[in-house]
Amino acid sequence: MLVLLDPADEVRSSVLELLTIGRALGRVEAVTLEAPSVEALAQLGAHGVETVHQAELPAELRGDARHLSAVVAEVLAAAVRRTDADVLLAPSTFAAKEAVALAGRALGAGVIIDAAGVAEDDEGRIVGTKRVFAGAWDTSSRVTTDVAVLTVRANAVVPQPAEAAVATEVEGFAVEVGAALPTVTSRTEKERDADRPTLEEAAIVVAGGRGTEGDFGPVQDFADALGAAVGASRDAVFEGWFDRYVGQTGVTVAPRLYVGAGISGAPHHRGGMQASQVIVAVNNDPEAPIFEICDFAVVGDLADVLPQAAEVIRAHKAAR
Repeated sequence: MLVLLDPADEVRSSVLELLTIGRALGRVEAVTLEAPSVEALAQLGAHGVETVHQAELPAELRGDARHLSAVVAEVLAAAVRRTDADVLLAPSTFAAKEAVALAGRALGAGVIIDAAGVAEDDEGRIVGTKRVFAGAWDTSSRVTTDVAVLTVRANAVVPQPAEAAVATEVEGFAVEVGAALPTVTSRTEKERDADRPTLEEAAIVVAGGRGTEGDFGPVQDFADALGAAVGASRDAVFEGWFDRYVGQTGVTVAPRLYVGAGISGAPHHRGGMQASQVIVAVNNDPEAPIFEICDFAVVGDLADVLPQAAEVIRAHKAAR
């Protein structure tokens, strides 16, 4: 069992979830493109990882080119062959999905993208569960090849450390990149907000829509009280009020808690968040379509509701 660790300097919650899933299936190891940090090794040891396989890439492959999907795919395929692993797990990021698909083709493996759960059937075959058609159906896919390759959505399980921590060793292995070496001609890096979780991986998401009328202050303050990521509807982004939207053509999320404030619930938006475990909607229109799918509905002005809710949450945290 191999789990992709990238970047190597931190172990994100989504990777800890994969390690938790992996331990339920057998012995779990990690594969990475860079040297893990001391902090990362300590986290991996706490989650039962005894070995990290670090790729040794050609010296002429430098900088950002080392993390292109074609290169990562070569690393994953080489690591699977080297360890004789029968399962490879990776987070469900855009980059990982592409790399996993290429690696799966090279290995002749069964590939499942965006799995919501991973288990083993009575015959020892890997089964991946998925939510499809905008979260309307749950499906199960059985991998019949010798190797199963899966990307798993964030928040599939609650990360749990191993019963006993282990010492983690790093083993290098040479990887040859068969195709012409790629070159990165330009790259634009967006800084990650250290004070909030990323939208794709957050366990709690608060999103605002047209009902904010451009003022995302109450949405962001409420999200900060919860320790949540912030998103928006597509219309709010098109208006220039926010930079990332939740929807079928935007970011697809499946957090444990989703709060939609001032969002009507158009099909496009619902397709990007309907797989959330608990949905709370705040809208001043009692006929808003989002109320048809939410678990808790609050009819009211978000500018009144969210500040009161944030105040109560902070008071509750302080009392604890």
